[in-house]
Amino acid sequence: MTAAVGRTATGTGATGTGPGQGTAGLTIETQGLTKRFGHQVAVDGVDLAVPHGSVFGFLGPNGSGKTTTIRMMLGLAAASAGTVSVLGLEMPNRLQEVLPRVGALVEGPAFYPFLSGAANLHRLDAASRHARPATRRTRVGEALERVGLSHAAGKRVHAYSLGMKQRLGIANALLSPRELLVLDEPTNGLDPQGTREVRNLVRSLAADGATVFVSSHLLAEVEQICTHAAIMSTGRLVAQGPLSELRQAGEARIRLLTPDAGTALGVLARLGMTPVAGSPGSDGQVVTATAAEGRSLAGPAAAGDGAVAPEEIVACLVDAGVRVRGFSVERGSLEDRFVALTGEGFDVAQ
Repeated sequence: MTAAVGRTATGTGATGTGPGQGTAGLTIETQGLTKRFGHQVAVDGVDLAVPHGSVFGFLGPNGSGKTTTIRMMLGLAAASAGTVSVLGLEMPNRLQEVLPRVGALVEGPAFYPFLSGAANLHRLDAASRHARPATRRTRVGEALERVGLSHAAGKRVHAYSLGMKQRLGIANALLSPRELLVLDEPTNGLDPQGTREVRNLVRSLAADGATVFVSSHLLAEVEQICTHAAIMSTGRLVAQGPLSELRQAGEARIRLLTPDAGTALGVLARLGMTPVAGSPGSDGQVVTATAAEGRSLAGPAAAGDGAVAPEEIVACLVDAGVRVRGFSVERGSLEDRFVALTGEGFDVAQ
């Protein structure tokens, strides 16, 4: 499904914080957002906070409630409980004011298969009462060029690959300038080249001042393009924030290369470190360790706070005669954090 309509004059958020912003500069804000289907709770009390101007990754296994949440945000489904604010305006009560400022690609694009890509965009644009007919041809051409489909503008959509249809759906969302772009699995079906093009497109949209909300289960893609993220699991929001903070919330570990592994292990134990792995390296033994319970890796360490600084670890190793040939502190990846919060893999818990 694609949802995109023309643009009206920029409005002021209900909280008075300026165009495209809600509370504290939030483009999207939900409080206690819940959706029930009979006795089944698909979305359970979600409190989202999407900062203005961010590229926000919405992560979760298939079936975790991402698309249902998006549909409620856009007024395509009624919430069972809770509130939604988009661009500072309450949804769905202010639907007619919000949607003209939003471009969306939700649940895959749907087009007339025997019309060309350009003809489809012309029809979709003509269906919007906010679109300007006088500029339609120019805007359609620019949207097709921006998603790399100028060469296929005259080709019938039934001959498009899945990736081309995805890009045509994004082009539809870009027919008019948008303050918010909502993209549900935008790289679905794309080859590596198409994925790179969409990645660059998302970056350029954010650089132009738009907030981009990207729902995906592809962690590597989110890590490359997003500034913030939220993680869903079985209908609940289990984490959100700047991407850097989500990564750092995972367990940090040290990686040490030394020919004196035995001595090093004793030093690390005295410093409150717990070895988690050891293997032969090209220039000695590779020892990996994490901070024991009640301790953390930080620098410089403050007395009594349970933290140990990396430079303190190295100094203690050297003082004990350990030959340090390599030392690094590694933070968990977004994938590590995702797995820790949702389980080992992408199957939804029953």
